[in-house]
Order: sequence, then C-alpha cells, then structure tokens
Amino acid sequence: MPTLVIANKCYSSWSLRPWLLIKQLGVAFDEIFIPLDLPDTKEKVLRHSPAGKVPILIDGDVIVWESISIMEYVGEAYGAPVWPEDRKARAMARSVAAEMHAGFSALRSACPMNLGKKYAQKDRGEAVARDVARFSEIVRQARERFGAGGPFLFGAFSAADAMYAPLVTRLDTYSIALDATTRAYVDAILLLPAFQEWRSDALKEQWIVEADEVGEDAIENYRKAA
Repeated sequence: MPTLVIANKCYSSWSLRPWLLIKQLGVAFDEIFIPLDLPDTKEKVLRHSPAGKVPILIDGDVIVWESISIMEYVGEAYGAPVWPEDRKARAMARSVAAEMHAGFSALRSACPMNLGKKYAQKDRGEAVARDVARFSEIVRQARERFGAGGPFLFGAFSAADAMYAPLVTRLDTYSIALDATTRAYVDAILLLPAFQEWRSDALKEQWIVEADEVGEDAIENYRKAA
C-alpha cells in the first residue's frame, strides 16, 4: 500500500491535490502528516524526499514528488482512471492541469488557501478578476465540450479537477462572485465526499499559520521550507 506524505490540511494546497484524487479513485493508501512551520519540519520531510517538499508518495522503493507526478504514477501503478478516456478530452485536461500548476498567481497570492476562514466579498483587484475569469472560461469550455457524463470538468472526476480543487476552496473562502456554471462546478467539488473528509480533518487541526489574507507567498513558503 502506498503512503502519501502531506502537510496541514487547512493550508496545504499541493497536498490536497493528489490526496483528493487518490481518495476519490478508491486507491487505498496510508498518510504521514508533517505539520508545517515547526523547528523539525524540514528534517522530517527530508527523511522522505531529497526535494524537501510535500506532498511525497512512497510506494515500496519508489518515491514520487510533485503533485502531477504523483497522480500520473498512481494511474500507471494502480490502473486508476486519472485522466479522461477520450483523447481530445485528455489533451485538454492535461493542458489545463499544467496551466493551474504554473498560473493563476494573482488569485493564489491574494487569496491563500485557508479552510478555517470565511471572508466577505470585496473587490480584490483586476489581476484576481482576470484569474477568476480565466478559470470560469476553462470550466465553461470543458463542461460544454466534455462534461456530459458528470458534474466535473470532463464529466467524471479526474486529475484536472484535483488540480483545481484548491482554487475552488479559495473562491469559496473569499466569497468571490461566480457565474452559474462556475458556481455549480465549485459546489460539485465542495460536496465531494472525499473533499468533505479532507475539510473535516482540516478543521480539527491544532496547528495555526498566523497569516490573515497576507497572500499565498507566506503560506507557500511554509511548504517550500518543509
């Protein structure tokens, strides 16, 4: 059985991504939880991976790091449907997943993932608005072209949905206004039993990052230091 090394469920967007996919696909796995921003955090993470970052998947003598690589490995090793079956849908799913990995910096910086908070709606600037508009465009295009088989981007839940799940939590946490199609997609992620399990665990955590709307850099640095 593989083991996934993760950080705080309240804050760790990168940990959420592979955890959510593996859980949703029904692949059994163990967890190792390493709280962020503690004196021994770095040492504990380095015991599992020389990259010094979470998440990390350990499967026997195989060590995989970086969220997309972990998800790809799970698909290959356990025959799990990580990506859509349709070739055209799979191409788009991989493209938007990679876009998430490298993009949406304004939204990620202005609205760090924090499942323990809820903020009132307010203007968060043009750059954030552009990121939200781009996300809504992705949702609309994917749903129109490939979403007939279910409520997710490509119908059934896939790695693309897992990649966007932390962004979904930001839209909810910061009460960002959404069109009806995007709102329905956001709700589908938030109502996913696997996500609700993650959120429930997050709200029980005793470790608090003292950052209140200070931007993802503050919280993301904890991940990089881990």
